[in-house]
Amino acid sequence: MLNSDQVPNRLEQGNILQKERIIVVGAGVGGLVSALLLANRGFEVTILEKEEASGGKLRAQEVGGAHIDAGPTVFTMRWVFEEIFDACGLRLDDHLQLKKAGKIARHFWTTEDYLDLYADKERSAEAIGEFAGRGEAQAFRRFADEAERMYITLRDTFLTAQRPTPISLAKGSGLGGLSDLVAIRPFDTMWRSLSTNFSDPRLRQLFGRYATYCGSSPFLAPATLNLVAHVESEGVWLVQNGMHQIARTLESAFARSDGTIRHGERVRSINVARGRANGVTLDSGETLPADFIVANADAAAIACGEFGRDAKIAVPRVLRRERSLSAVTWTLLARAQGAPLLRHNVFFSSDYKREFEELIGARKVATDPTVYVCAQDRADMDEDLGENTERLLVLINAPPDGDANSFEEGEVERCKERAFNTMERCGLKLTYTPQECTITTPTDFHYLFPATGGALYGRASHGWRATFQRPAARTRLRGLYLAGGSTHPGPGVPMAALSGRLAADAIVQDLASTSR
Repeated sequence: MLNSDQVPNRLEQGNILQKERIIVVGAGVGGLVSALLLANRGFEVTILEKEEASGGKLRAQEVGGAHIDAGPTVFTMRWVFEEIFDACGLRLDDHLQLKKAGKIARHFWTTEDYLDLYADKERSAEAIGEFAGRGEAQAFRRFADEAERMYITLRDTFLTAQRPTPISLAKGSGLGGLSDLVAIRPFDTMWRSLSTNFSDPRLRQLFGRYATYCGSSPFLAPATLNLVAHVESEGVWLVQNGMHQIARTLESAFARSDGTIRHGERVRSINVARGRANGVTLDSGETLPADFIVANADAAAIACGEFGRDAKIAVPRVLRRERSLSAVTWTLLARAQGAPLLRHNVFFSSDYKREFEELIGARKVATDPTVYVCAQDRADMDEDLGENTERLLVLINAPPDGDANSFEEGEVERCKERAFNTMERCGLKLTYTPQECTITTPTDFHYLFPATGGALYGRASHGWRATFQRPAARTRLRGLYLAGGSTHPGPGVPMAALSGRLAADAIVQDLASTSR
């Protein structure tokens, strides 16, 4: 956390008549949080964003005059944002309207088989008992307790730590906590862990899906990702006016803190002198000096030279095989008939193992993909919208090869046929016109987020070591810091916000140390 006792800028030392100048490259959630916290500490902060709107991956797509969430759709860990706003002397509830969902999500396998998970663990256990039997309800209770233990063990030692390592986790847990570290199965895969918990393959599939929250396979991801089950049980929140409202709210708070944001400004290079980042050059040729720079971009873009040759040394490269998954998405104004939808819905593949063998091994869109549908105009209760159109985001996972595969019309049409077949098998039929649909492929995501191939979550979380291989806020290049979903602690809206806070903390700590 930012410490008010630490030196925020050299003005307090009386030896320089200018505040420390900070440039934040990118107005995603991580960059906005860093900028907001640093501006409230008295720094001179400028955000440079290449797009005409803030948000980064937290973006809205305009379709037929309607704005539809086209990025992250699940808001959890609201305590992260409460702490950030509190650090700025603000109350989150005064700026962002949130409603806690009673039902987390609805999960479909066929027209007859669907299961709701609830924010209340006991209600989820009862629903699982009705769905799969009393033994599986008991298994869920044990699994939920284990997921909570994982979360409690890792929250302070990993999620909010600057650069966690296996050694720092052990030290942070203390002698009494070593048994907790062993209990969270750090070397198990998620699928192996779920197989020891649940007999019903549908439940393994349901909870294994949490690996895709960071673009990974449940057959390769560590069992510690099971903590996501506890995170969601603590609360999934519905954001009034859509998820993009989070970015707008952070931007407004930043502007009120005398920060400057410049949209439509692409940074050509991060400039380096004497081994230290000292400013940026824009596409226009304008050069802006800086004492510190926060890069809210995918770390792969820096390593591949998207910000100039001199900045490449800051972070290690991510190999193609190490990339997280991408996606094919459809943002729609459609009439939904058949399967009853909530806000969050999952339509499962009939062969989960084959799906990931095709995605990871064969590097192709699955023949029978799992489909996620966010019905933005619905809440957590069953309701009949009749013949009215509604705003929908439909998503399937895809390999991160947008820099090698152009995803031409024929391939996109095959993706659509497969995704819509999965939904129709489960009873959902969508009706819309071509004018009411926008499609985004890995090639499009690669264009939006260069050097990624369309990977949406940075490095894949495959194997226990991958957990510690994400770059931290501090880089190898002095004066350059990182924020965003490709950095520690990982992807997702609250995690990106935590990364922004860690970057701001690191700058304050490093400046205080230098000043002393």
